[in-house]
Amino acid sequence: MAELDLDQDGGGGGKLATKKLIIIIVAGLLLLSAGGAGVYFFMKGSSNESHEESSDEPKAHKKAANMTLYFDMSKALIVDFPKGSPMEIVQIATSFVVADQETADALKKIEPILRNNLLLIIGSQSADSLATTAGKELLRKAMLDDVTATLYKLKIHGEVLEVLFTSFIMQ
Repeated sequence: MAELDLDQDGGGGGKLATKKLIIIIVAGLLLLSAGGAGVYFFMKGSSNESHEESSDEPKAHKKAANMTLYFDMSKALIVDFPKGSPMEIVQIATSFVVADQETADALKKIEPILRNNLLLIIGSQSADSLATTAGKELLRKAMLDDVTATLYKLKIHGEVLEVLFTSFIMQ
């Protein structure tokens, strides 16, 4: 009888271990299938998007064409004001909004000419006029006109859409 009691105790523990093993296996299979389904839907969504982009190539080209491109001057423009002015210096960092990459490349090549012209334009301004918003807007317009004229004069086909002040310091 003692042997019979041992078999019953061992058999009960074995059934519990088997149930735990089955539960772990089922849970693992569920996790694997959920992960597989997630990968499938993710990949399916990616392939549809890439297929749509490749089938509408002119549409994608238009998106690239409408992207805003910038050309940043390599250094800030610094100009001293004459003695007796309320300010001593002005430091202006500029960026240009350009129509295309070719224009940005052209501006990079002629940056020394642009720096010279823009320094002369800034130097011709008074500290009082640059202290006002209207004066800054007039300076931006004068700079844009000069850059456009320089491109035309050098027979560079491109367009600068806007001049932006990324930093404007007066001391």
